[in-house]
Amino acid sequence: QVQLVESGGGLVQPGGSLRLSCTASGSIFSINAMGWYRQAPGKERELVARVPSGGTTVKGRFTISRDNAKNTVYLQMNSLKPEDTAVYYCNAEIITSTLRVGVEYWGQGTQVTVSS
Repeated sequence: QVQLVESGGGLVQPGGSLRLSCTASGSIFSINAMGWYRQAPGKERELVARVPSGGTTVKGRFTISRDNAKNTVYLQMNSLKPEDTAVYYCNAEIITSTLRVGVEYWGQGTQVTVSS
């Protein structure tokens, strides 16, 4: 089985920063794309950022990066605004040791609240 475990959410004041982490574990053969989505109350889940392999991608105030050696993806969020308040979900396409085909996995979500 495969698990995605997120951490780093919490309450932050407007203008502040947070760094989310998500680590994949289990019977992993390889990982294709990893990314972050978010869902605000009453809204549909939306893509925040996605990185296909290694490296770093900047999406405005947010930076997504991966550490392939640790099977971990990060989301650095700067200059946070109240409208960034949402549950943030980690997502990854993982090829397991048994199936050898890409399967999409989701983390349990971590709450980010931006408020004064």
